[in-house]
Parts: sequence; structure tokens; C-alpha cells
Amino acid sequence: MVMPSSVPAEDLVGLTLLQLAVIVLAARAGGTLALRYGQAAAVGEILVGILLGPSGFGAVAPHSFHALFSPATNVPLTILAQLGLVLLMFQVGLEFEFSHLRDAAYRRMAFWVALVSLVLPFVLGFAFGLATADHLAPGVPPWATALFIGTALAITALPILGRILVDFGMTRCPVGVIAITAAAINDVAGWLMLAVITELVTAHFSLARFAVRLVLIAAFALVWLFLLRPLMRRGIRRLQSSGEDLSPSLLGLVLALVFLSGAITYRLGIFAIFGGFLMGVVLHQEERFVRAWRAQIGPLVAVLFLPVFFTYTGLRTQVEGLNSLPLWIDCLVLAVLATVGKWGGAYGAARLTGLDHPEAGILGALMNTRALMELIVTNVGYDLRAITAPVFTMLVLIAVFSTVITSPFLRRLRRRAHPPMVGLPVIARESGQVPRP
Repeated sequence: MVMPSSVPAEDLVGLTLLQLAVIVLAARAGGTLALRYGQAAAVGEILVGILLGPSGFGAVAPHSFHALFSPATNVPLTILAQLGLVLLMFQVGLEFEFSHLRDAAYRRMAFWVALVSLVLPFVLGFAFGLATADHLAPGVPPWATALFIGTALAITALPILGRILVDFGMTRCPVGVIAITAAAINDVAGWLMLAVITELVTAHFSLARFAVRLVLIAAFALVWLFLLRPLMRRGIRRLQSSGEDLSPSLLGLVLALVFLSGAITYRLGIFAIFGGFLMGVVLHQEERFVRAWRAQIGPLVAVLFLPVFFTYTGLRTQVEGLNSLPLWIDCLVLAVLATVGKWGGAYGAARLTGLDHPEAGILGALMNTRALMELIVTNVGYDLRAITAPVFTMLVLIAVFSTVITSPFLRRLRRRAHPPMVGLPVIARESGQVPRP
């Protein structure tokens, strides 16, 4: 890593350590408060991350803010944030029981939920962008703004969705598995859309290059699932034969492969987090390893790396700029379109493929979780000048709002679902009903 020439390495290390102390303590406080008020801990951590940024801490105490979060520390925080996200997605992949998807009905449901909850919000967001381009994005090509708004509304926050499902104990029920699978499909498509849109906006798009990227992504997934997985399963069992659940050699091997997987997917253009997630999927059946990782490594990821990612994103987010009633009306309209498109689309697809009302509602609420993934898309559009400051602010508010409402609606809908295994779907087969476990 190249250190900024104006800041000695020792000072940069000291400042970064001070930042980490503040971030960890603030995230713990935010997560605790969120749990006390019925939210998932991740919601409190997200809000704290934004409050530590220029719209919170920076507005209240600008001198202290600039002293603590100096631009010179952008490189260390960026690396720590991305590392935390890769490790989180590895844990999400470990947590889920994908055996439910052996049933054709579950696979069909995940596909249709992913498709409809991607297309419908994208179309609504694109239409909003075109309709409001004259007053929300003057001087910007309307199609560019519309494409970024549509993509921001279509994305689902896969990491935060995974955290919420873990917090609610839904990682191994069919609705949870369908939700995370649909979100993974949705987000892979969303990142590919983002790559295409970015190349269109910067005039670098090539259909041949994009087709090659798709082929390489598919080949990578097949190699990891059908070649690496059996090798890793044999290697893990051999390394655990001495009695240690998570020996230094095993931990080193797994971490190296997680990072390699993330590096490959990053180079393929779908970001490093999907490499981490796919590596988790490769190892999710190794129950002894999963228990050891969850007990020994999981707390470090949750307490240190994730809050760093939230704060890093918060440092780039300025929740300001809506200074008139028409702008707030536009924001409200966009929030309604976002919710109708994502929640309504997932709900409708789930109902048509066999879920009952409460369980389809649960799936819709989960898919509506956008959080910081929408903020990432929004920041890309803002950096490319494809969206203006007011649109940026609207999308930030919608990202936070869509995540905050997830937990209370999820809790309410789960009470209406069939006990004792809340969230289990009733799916119609051609020959009858899939029995509840």
C-alpha cells in the first residue's frame, strides 16, 4: 500500500487505530440501541456509520471530524471495509442450508422472485428518472440518470439481508434460503447492469467484452462448485483429523481461498463480495468447520470489519440538499415506487409460485432491504456525474428507510405465519403440496 506522501506512516497508523476505536465503540452502541427498539443490530450499525460521516459528526463538529477522519486515511479504511464485506459474505454463504433448493419448486420460486423484484423496480425507477430529469437532473443526459435510479432501486442488500436473517434465526428455513438465493441472483444481475451502465455512461461499452465476462463468471462458478468443493471437503477433513476444529493451517488455507475467490470475481467485474459468498457456499456443508468459524472468527468480523464498512460508506454520504417542498414530494414518490416495485414485485412472484400471504409478505420485506448496496450504486452514479446531489440524497434516504422498515414488518408478518417453523412456505407441486417439516 502506498502511503500519502504528506502523512508519515507512523502518524497514519496512529490515526487509523484511533478511528477504529471510535468506530467499534459507536457501532456497539448503535447495534445495542437498535436491538432495544426492535431493529436488527445491522440497522443501528448502518445509522451510526452515516452519523459518523459529514452529515452527522461533520455537521456538528466539523473541526473534530476533519481531524479524526482525515482524507489521508481513505486508503486504510477502504481496504478494511472491503475486507470486512468479503468475510461477511463468506459467513453468509456458510450459514445457509441450500438443500431446500434441490426441490424444483424452491428453485422456480427463487428465480421468479429474483427476476420480478429486479425488473419491476428498475422499470419504475427508470420511468421516474425520465419524468423528472428536467428539474432534478438538468444538464445530465436523462437516460443516464434514469438508468442509475433504476439500478439503485433494483438492487437488494445481500450482506445486510444475510445479517437480518441470521438475527431472526431464518438462515435454514426455506423462506430464508429462497430470499438469500433470490437476492444473490438479483445482485449478480444488478452488478452486471451497473457494469454495463457505467460503460455506457463513459462510452466504453462493448457487447463482445460483456459476453466474454458472462462466460468467465459462469466458468468460475462451475469450477469452484464442482472442482474446488470436493478438494476442499477432503482437505478440511484431513486437517481436522488431529482433533482441532479450526487449526492455524486450516484457517490459513480457507482465508487464502476466500481472498483469492474475491480477487477473481473482482477482476471479472462483479465485485469481490461474490467471491466470498461463493466460497461460503462451497463449504457450507462442513458443519464442524462452520461451527468453529462461527465461534472463533464470526465475532471479529461482526464487531470490527462490518462497522468499518458502514462508517467508510457514511463518510462518503451527505444527507442534505432537499431544501424545498417539491423536492420532498419527489422523494416521497420515489420511495413509494421503490417499495411497490421491490416489495410488491417479490410478493406477487411469491404468491404466484405458491407462498401464502404472510410468507410472501416476509419475502417481499426481505427483498426490499437495500441498505448500503444502494448507496454503492448511488455513489458510482454520483462520481460519474450521472445523478445530481438532490437525486443522490433521495436515494440515500430510501436506502436507509427500506432497511429500517424491514425488521418491524418482518416481526409482524412472522407472527401470522404458520408455527412452529415460521417462514416455511406452502408450495404447490404438480402432484400436491410440499409437506411442512
